[in-house]
Amino acid sequence: MIDLYYWPTPNGHKITMFLEEASVPYQIKPVNIGRGEQFKPDFLKIAPNNRMPAIVDHKPADSGEPISIFESGAILLYLAEKTGQFLSSDLNDRWVALQWLFWQMGGLGPMAGQNHHFAHYAPERIPYAMDRYINETGRLYGVLNKHLSDDRLFVAGNGYSIADMAIYPWVVQHERQKQDLNDFPSLKAWFERVAARPGTIAAYKAGEAISTKPTVDDEAKKILFGQTAKTVR
Repeated sequence: MIDLYYWPTPNGHKITMFLEEASVPYQIKPVNIGRGEQFKPDFLKIAPNNRMPAIVDHKPADSGEPISIFESGAILLYLAEKTGQFLSSDLNDRWVALQWLFWQMGGLGPMAGQNHHFAHYAPERIPYAMDRYINETGRLYGVLNKHLSDDRLFVAGNGYSIADMAIYPWVVQHERQKQDLNDFPSLKAWFERVAARPGTIAAYKAGEAISTKPTVDDEAKKILFGQTAKTVR
């Protein structure tokens, strides 16, 4: 059984997508990040960066003690290796998937996140910052569109992988990122393929069962934004 510490955000959806696709038994432990539950001592023991998602695997592959994992990319890689699913054993395909997983973790996620912040949450509108992150998000969409235009059904080729699961939730919010999927036809076709998968549909339903309210309201802004080194002392 996997305990999933979760809130329905793009990074949270990545993990439910995997667990649903792989039919891995799991139970959600909600962590309402808009109310500061990510700072509770018990959660920080498994997620020291005070971010969700995180998991605790009570039956790891070595039959040893429960193991906890934080960071969504690391969780996806752990689950892929544990189950033998969604990460090819073919060396080339495996490394294509891993490169695009890290591309999402280091590029699309952070840039789209800053896009969201300055376009929707910043207390003042800063045109330079908005343009900077909207344009960079668009550039990254273009990179992925070009990659997918080479007759690829999925990011790592014809096989669905953890790279697709990592990227898809960040593209779901394309309208909030000021991106038009019609400008990226290969990406749009890929997006629709992933959206139609039963695992994707089930994952998003699981999120709706936890919360359909906006994560970032006025109270949440005080908690989520402006954290400093003092936050973790």
